[in-house]
Amino acid sequence: MDLYSLLGLTRAASTEEVERAYRRLARRYHPGINPGDRVAEEMYRQIQHAYDVLADLERRREYDRGRARGPVKVETAVSFEGFDFSAPAEGPLAATFSELFAGVFQDAAREATTPSRGIDIEGTLALSFIDAVRGGQFPLSVLRQERCSSCGGDGRVPRPAVACPACGGQGSRRWARGHMVFTTPCDGCGSTGRLSAQTCRPCGGVGLQVRSEVVTIGVPPGIDRGARVCVPGRGHAGARGGPNGDLYVTVEVGEHPYFRRIGRDLHLTVPLAIHEAALGARIEVPTLDGPVRLRIPPGTSSGRRLRVTGRGVPSVNGTEAGDLIVETQIVLPAIRDERSRELLKEFGRLNDGDVRREMFETGR
Repeated sequence: MDLYSLLGLTRAASTEEVERAYRRLARRYHPGINPGDRVAEEMYRQIQHAYDVLADLERRREYDRGRARGPVKVETAVSFEGFDFSAPAEGPLAATFSELFAGVFQDAAREATTPSRGIDIEGTLALSFIDAVRGGQFPLSVLRQERCSSCGGDGRVPRPAVACPACGGQGSRRWARGHMVFTTPCDGCGSTGRLSAQTCRPCGGVGLQVRSEVVTIGVPPGIDRGARVCVPGRGHAGARGGPNGDLYVTVEVGEHPYFRRIGRDLHLTVPLAIHEAALGARIEVPTLDGPVRLRIPPGTSSGRRLRVTGRGVPSVNGTEAGDLIVETQIVLPAIRDERSRELLKEFGRLNDGDVRREMFETGR
């Protein structure tokens, strides 16, 4: 491949002209401007190589002496047939720059039209605390690409066979640039010279259409916030009949009014009256499956933890459920009348001990 021709330059081009030509073509074929276009990607790679060689004076001198070798094998048939004026190099009928090198990228273009796997989709599913613990089937609306109903994802629909306008029914294309005559297979008709299909109008030849769809997400019991659920085959449809991508759903879980989750255990703070903490009691505490009776030992202090086995969160993998951890919190009674005040004073006189002094002396 002639690197000067690739950049549209002559061998007398200055370094500044090389720079300008590179910038112009790089902007046109940059992968960021042509996402998913393999032809543009290959073209950009070739342009970059040509610039790397011609912008470096030493490498350019070696190239001009014929010692440099390009990295890409050109498969276009090239013949030197003297002065061929059947395809002029100048004027309105002259071959364009893209036509001149179309054959170089024929394989890349063909690869871009072959079946390819669809792109995965990311989604978020918001669940209540109880729904996450119990699991179930939940709907999620997603916007996804589906195969076009008109062409079945092929991008083309049948039509009466006609001669290919690109090659005039010859199956190949031929043009000249200067002394060189180029002949390449016609990619418009696949070298057959006839067209029996045309681009599908509803999808523009892509084979895909965007639509909104409600997908049912199966959530296992006990799932936690941040967990991901995969729904195979519910991502974007593959191009040209390729397999679908997958749908990955991240679970968000709401808060509960009084339960707190740590791993598979549920934590619950339960208020106790003074007499319940001092004398002990049997109280009713809530769980996910209904209330249970819990024994409060006499002399229970605030912050003590009591465990109810098996009343926590079920395991996603089917093992044993966690526990319910009940943390006690002593609540002082409200003094509503003089009788209550006198009883508290009497209680203090009967239990006249400095609990603070006892604590501090124990810590010495």
